[in-house]
Amino acid sequence: MSSADPQVETVVDLNAIAHNVRILREYAGDAAVMAVVKADGYNHGAVRVARAALAAGAAEIGVTNIDEALQLRAAGIDAPILSWLNTRDADYAAAVAADIEIGVSSAEQLRAVEHAARTVGRTATVTLKIDTGMNRNGISAAEYPQVLELLQELVAEQAVRFRAMFSHLACADEPGHPSIDMQRDRFLDAIAAAKQYRLQPELVHLANSPATLTRPDLAFDMVRPGIAMYGLSPMPQISDYGLRPAMTFRARVALVKPVAAGEGVSYGHRWIAPRDTTVALVLAGYADGVPRPLTGRIAVRIGEHSYPSVGTISMDQLVLDLGDNPAQVRPGDAAVLFGPGEPHPQHWADLLGTINYEIVCSPRGRVVRRYAGDPEQGGSE
Repeated sequence: MSSADPQVETVVDLNAIAHNVRILREYAGDAAVMAVVKADGYNHGAVRVARAALAAGAAEIGVTNIDEALQLRAAGIDAPILSWLNTRDADYAAAVAADIEIGVSSAEQLRAVEHAARTVGRTATVTLKIDTGMNRNGISAAEYPQVLELLQELVAEQAVRFRAMFSHLACADEPGHPSIDMQRDRFLDAIAAAKQYRLQPELVHLANSPATLTRPDLAFDMVRPGIAMYGLSPMPQISDYGLRPAMTFRARVALVKPVAAGEGVSYGHRWIAPRDTTVALVLAGYADGVPRPLTGRIAVRIGEHSYPSVGTISMDQLVLDLGDNPAQVRPGDAAVLFGPGEPHPQHWADLLGTINYEIVCSPRGRVVRRYAGDPEQGGSE
């Protein structure tokens, strides 16, 4: 790091994003790939990730809400964008005007989209999200006939274009779980029911990251990978599938200082130096996304060496025991908290009893994001 570098940052490798998209395209076979960039691209930056994914061969973009979709449109992204989780009072008119495909989960939502289309004077593009067993978002089996009847009317009036049907798998990260086939069968039944109303979707999609990697029979017309596109396996106990983690989380060393044997370090003196040693102060803490429960449980890499975290992780800083290598570390050095090598975000997830999704979504607050690589230009920084 130079003196101009931020104290704490994430570096997102766009070439890794492109690499992962190409791997997912291979697993998808003849199906298209929708790059899911919700939650600001899983905290990697939705706009830059979307551009990198499209340049690598993704065909469409998926987001949660209309505001996320509009931000992509404002950035000049003109690929198809699906938004699938919105409240009844979402700005459907803005979505229709910006040619955002709207995921519909109820008759009430479909009515809201109809009203927006008539207000804007433009046909709305809708996708039906079918609840096949996740029991969160999606059209319930009880309401489905009502939705189909209304959709049939709106398509006939050209108020709505019926583009697609999709659903979401609850247990795809547990290959062989009986719910996977159960949800597939319910999805096929929902597609058949739509056809009985003379409603033919242009495409259907079901597979998330784990299904893309393990169930080619569920690829249908398109797959919707999320976490795998960012280089993290949804089933790390099985394989990394050749994916490359795109995010490196790192902070600057602020101070190197001696600590005498018997002295305590940080709040609560939860660590007492067992010998004369040297410690390094790293400018990242729980306000930046380094969870306090990792106290004394992680190592941080500086250069070619890894050093254990000692003492309580605080709001703004953590401390490393440099042991026998104090001369290797200087103020201003980059300390890698996690990245594509070691330490790996999956290690943090295992220690915390959570999933790697949460780990890459954790850096926040003062953390500055920057990018390396540019798949659109075929090079890297």
